[in-house]
Amino acid sequence: MITKMLGLQKNRVAPKFRGCYRGVMNRRQFLQQTSIAGASLAAATPFSLLSGCAARRSVASAANRAYAAPDISFIGGACGLPPVHVSADREIRTVVGLRPYRPSGFVVRAEKLDDTLVVHNYGHGGGGITLSWGTAKLGVDLGLAGHVGPVAVLGCGAVGLATARLLQEAGATVTIYAKDLPPNTTSNIAGGQWFPFLVSEAEKRTALFNQQFLAAAEFAYRRYQIMVGPRYGIRWMRNYFLNDQPWNEQAYSGKESVLRVMMPELRDLSSSEHPFPDSAFVRQFDTMIIEPPIYLAALLNEIRIAGATVKVMEIRDRGEIQSLPEKLVFNCTGLGARALFADEELTPLKGQLTILLPQTEVQYAVGRGDLYMFPRTDGILLGGTHEMGVWSLDPNLEKKEEILAQHKAFFDGFKKC
Repeated sequence: MITKMLGLQKNRVAPKFRGCYRGVMNRRQFLQQTSIAGASLAAATPFSLLSGCAARRSVASAANRAYAAPDISFIGGACGLPPVHVSADREIRTVVGLRPYRPSGFVVRAEKLDDTLVVHNYGHGGGGITLSWGTAKLGVDLGLAGHVGPVAVLGCGAVGLATARLLQEAGATVTIYAKDLPPNTTSNIAGGQWFPFLVSEAEKRTALFNQQFLAAAEFAYRRYQIMVGPRYGIRWMRNYFLNDQPWNEQAYSGKESVLRVMMPELRDLSSSEHPFPDSAFVRQFDTMIIEPPIYLAALLNEIRIAGATVKVMEIRDRGEIQSLPEKLVFNCTGLGARALFADEELTPLKGQLTILLPQTEVQYAVGRGDLYMFPRTDGILLGGTHEMGVWSLDPNLEKKEEILAQHKAFFDGFKKC
């Protein structure tokens, strides 16, 4: 899904905000190959600019609207969608971060270090939150069978927390080791849209990976459905994806995709059914959005209530892992696994996102070429950039202005239909 946990570098954002995020390739290429836009950068923590009784009623009302049942008024098409108001004075923050990407896909496998069994679960690219429950299930099933005694989880992002919770549900005593906790993890500023975005390169996927991927996606898709609601910050949302070429129907978001049953309301829109300018091909389907600042805090609290021990400490090498009292360890360190376990395939993918003031009437997501937008209760997320192998966490202010200008032109160009 570089974090500040387990010895990873701290990130920098502009101004006064910090954060990382996850996700590869040019987004236009991705849309052409997989026809989907997904996880993006997002805010570190939600906040309110309101106070007093009237303000609390307003905030509660907005929250209730956000987590109500999906608006079905657009089932017949996208006419009437409210445009996003894009302007520089509506910007509230710009964040920069790194996705932990492996061209061949995420790793879920076991490795023996003397008397310690390490189960790896990392390298999700832009699908960390999306697949977290699923790869956690794969990892738990792989490591817990026949084990007696306490277990350790390295990392406190979405993957680590899902792993810890499933271990608890299986009856294990869990200790989480992490340099930092939410809200200071990579997962906290992921966009959180449910779909496996930028998880791997199609030509490098093995049969084993494809099997693990589908199993993980199916389990995670079901798990998130039982968590929908304001408690975890999860809701259903209509998505529109725009392209200037026909869709690849064998890709993940195609009509012949292995994930087809996880894309309800999928259909293509005619030019008379949507307001989007200069869009030859428009596809819609519904999926969930998970708001990390809400979701991760709620999940960590749930894990603590269930009895887990959380230790804030830095794990610097394999020797320190072997010295832990727990002899079953789940490695959910994201990009940190590159140094801890010498995984040279694991590489950062730099990305940048600008967040505007919340706009409660906007309850849809859209992806077009390199641009993408989706709304959360803490702001409108605008992206994006993706620089393979770049470790710098400095924001590109010129790129920010370019992204804002392109989004403004797009939304200002909405047509009547």
